Amino acid sequence: MANKPDWSKEEQAVQAVQMAFDLSNDIQRAFRVSAAMQDMSTADMVRKVLQLPYRKGRARPRLTITLKDEDFELLARKYNLAPQDRATIRQRVSEDLQAFAHNYLTESD
Repeated sequence: MANKPDWSKEEQAVQAVQMAFDLSNDIQRAFRVSAAMQDMSTADMVRKVLQLPYRKGRARPRLTITLKDEDFELLARKYNLAPQDRATIRQRVSEDLQAFAHNYLTESD
């Protein structure tokens, strides 16, 4: 036990309190857009506005989506793959998302 792990960050996380605010769609959109334009998470944008410490850049810039088995079946049909071939489905979804972003960004110029 000489190499006891440092649990201080985990202890701090347990002590943290998550707050949720019911705000209009326009206000939420303003925070999401402003955060995206500054390459920040929405939570960090809120912290910035409240003049609290925040991360200057995203820790892991990624998009997330929850997929059910039915979604994998639909995507497998779309890409002509087996539903069990989730790695290839994931790759094809990533390619579609990148293509969307590329088209969106070039059309906006």
